[in-house]
Amino acid sequence: MIFGSDPLLGGHVGLVVVLIVVVKAAITLGICLIATMLMIWFERKIISDLQNRIGPNRAGPWGILQTLADGLKVLLKEDLIPDKSDRLVFRLAPILTMVPAFITFGLIPLGGDFSHDNGGKVHMFGHDTFLQLANPDAGVLVILAMSSIAVYGVMLAGWSSGSKYPLLGSVRASAQMVSYEAALGLSVLAVVLVSGNGPSGLGTLTTNGIVNAQAPWGWNLWVTGLIPFMIFSVAATAELNRPPFDLVEAEQELVGSFQTEYSGFRFAIFYLAEFLNAVTMAAIIVTLFLGGPAGPRILGPGWLWGFVWFFLKLVAILYVFVWTRASVPRVRYDQLMDLGWKVLIPLSLGWMLLLVAIRVGADAGWHWYATVPVGAAVMAACYGLLQLAVRAARRNRELEGAVID
Repeated sequence: MIFGSDPLLGGHVGLVVVLIVVVKAAITLGICLIATMLMIWFERKIISDLQNRIGPNRAGPWGILQTLADGLKVLLKEDLIPDKSDRLVFRLAPILTMVPAFITFGLIPLGGDFSHDNGGKVHMFGHDTFLQLANPDAGVLVILAMSSIAVYGVMLAGWSSGSKYPLLGSVRASAQMVSYEAALGLSVLAVVLVSGNGPSGLGTLTTNGIVNAQAPWGWNLWVTGLIPFMIFSVAATAELNRPPFDLVEAEQELVGSFQTEYSGFRFAIFYLAEFLNAVTMAAIIVTLFLGGPAGPRILGPGWLWGFVWFFLKLVAILYVFVWTRASVPRVRYDQLMDLGWKVLIPLSLGWMLLLVAIRVGADAGWHWYATVPVGAAVMAACYGLLQLAVRAARRNRELEGAVID
């Protein structure tokens, strides 16, 4: 069931319940659109400050309406469709890049009262509900599925353009996104493993349950040992095609990559989807690792402080995204693939197995100071074997090259 464990739908579904769901959907859509516009302005302004420039300052106070002005200008541009393109797929591809981000954002708890075992519930119009559009029982799996669907939009955009450079860019982008999804998923499994909030201590797949398990200060950032958070952040940056992993738009090689043949409003959709995906991914990081809206209640209603804490955490993560973009130089494509396949995937898999060993050891009555060193020693031995295999493969390639020469 897509709405899952939302108490709003636990009883009779009447007109008031339907109206509440419709209002929540409209508010979620509005937040997505406004957050995307503000993210574009935020990134341009922060990068300009880091580079000792002024940045946008003409449209609106502090240039905050510059994104709106640019959007209105793009709407007036000519919408071109290449002659050799698959016209239907060419039109649908931009939508496939943006819709998954909207759906994913609807699963994120944006507020709620998580103090005193309230579980994030708020009371409105005579009904209890969560401050999120939907809370499916397999929410984490839905998020991973939407992340995978976004790959199709990129691939189909390049394939349907009928040109070799967009096709090469889409293949590169798809390979990059698929490569880092493995590390992303393994780090999410570590979060699910430690997010037990029921009497059985088993993990939960609902986003609300993951936030509730972290309230108020039991954040998965330190419960999982920091490593899954770092892996998820790096993998998310690569999957978003953001610097220093923005190799799909390397102007020296692939022009504008999969979106080279797009113009007008369809190009604007790709542009907006890039920033909406950044906001959505930051919200996922906040939910999985930083406690989401959970935080101390100081004065006033608890659900209001949920909004405040979520917003502050979200801005902090987005600032790190922008800071990284302005500071770290672009890596080579072979370095990108080596990092994903030879570092992040083995490390995330080993760390998850270590957490499993600690969990099993705790259930069996083993002492953690015996389980952790043994698990760490096994991880180190496996990493050493992996490095030996990589060096042997590199040496064989060098010998093959020498023989050919």
